[in-house]
Amino acid sequence: MTLEVGVLGYRFMGKAHANAMARLPMFFPDAPEIERSVLVGRDEDALTEAAARLGFASISTDWVEVVDDVDVFYNLGPNHVHREPSVAALEAGTPVFCEKPLAPTLEEAGVMAETARAAGDDVPAGCAFNYRFVPAIRYAKRLLEDGDLGELRHVRGRYLQDWLVDPDAPWSWRNDAELAGSGALGDLGAHTVDLLRFLVGSDDLAGGIERVSGHLQTFVDERPVEDDDGETRPVTVDDAYSAHLEFENGAMGTIEASRFATGHKNDHTIEIHGSNGSLRFSLERLNELEVLREGDRGYETILVTDENDPYVDHWWPPGHVLGWEHTFVHENYEFLSAVANGHAFEPNFDDGLAAQQVLDAIERSDDRGEWVSP
Repeated sequence: MTLEVGVLGYRFMGKAHANAMARLPMFFPDAPEIERSVLVGRDEDALTEAAARLGFASISTDWVEVVDDVDVFYNLGPNHVHREPSVAALEAGTPVFCEKPLAPTLEEAGVMAETARAAGDDVPAGCAFNYRFVPAIRYAKRLLEDGDLGELRHVRGRYLQDWLVDPDAPWSWRNDAELAGSGALGDLGAHTVDLLRFLVGSDDLAGGIERVSGHLQTFVDERPVEDDDGETRPVTVDDAYSAHLEFENGAMGTIEASRFATGHKNDHTIEIHGSNGSLRFSLERLNELEVLREGDRGYETILVTDENDPYVDHWWPPGHVLGWEHTFVHENYEFLSAVANGHAFEPNFDDGLAAQQVLDAIERSDDRGEWVSP
């Protein structure tokens, strides 16, 4: 059976996932057969050009016509269009893969997760936390599950970018609270929270995070509208956030993200320190994991490219490194395989909701000036 895939969105994430779908049959021969059936958006001319470039058979300017007419629906649009099409698709029995953060608000994320639960495991609902599918992150998870680090003491996560350092950088939907929900907190912080839940969290919805203390900051209050000389629009989201976390297992956590970290392009770093060892990972060196084991004098840098490392047997000989785009291939392989086989997929909408609970708690903490529970 060939799965017909409909995709809403054709820019950044649309290209990333279309590329992944095209690579699947080349490198994952056991992946289900798919057809990039229909590309959805608002601008018919732009859609036509994008569909030809990204390999889609047709276009549609109305997602309502698509969600119950395809076998799989990808919602890769801006945050404010996540809920309605995703809920409609799930209610029609169509599996959904949705970008993160799951929704602009905790309330909307709750509705989406509840709808996914009602649809059942045989209608997978995936949330796009692609960094779970980095081979080095899978390697780190195995070390943690095997207890190599001992009792966990410190957990640190940061996601630093600098694409908004220039105050004249143009306004976009990502700067608007109504469209995005939040700024660096949701866009970048969602990834960090999910990785911490994946690596060290417990099975409860908040991932073992008992309480948080958060701070949000906006550095530039308005930005120019692109191609509109002189007009500006207000920035109504955070440019940066930081937070302290308390885990139920006694570990301390600190997380932060910024779009104003000059010199950092896409630096997502995770550090975990335990009683018997530590590990460090940076997305800008995604093939490497730094590991310190009990008795070592310093960190060992492990190149996670051997054929017995997660997913690597599908690619190149040892030492021939993978890139950011490969994480989407792994993610699509797992999700589409779940759809074809009618079984559950993780990270799912409950994982998206869990991240949203922590993000919401950080915002509430900033508002109140006190520790709060997710």
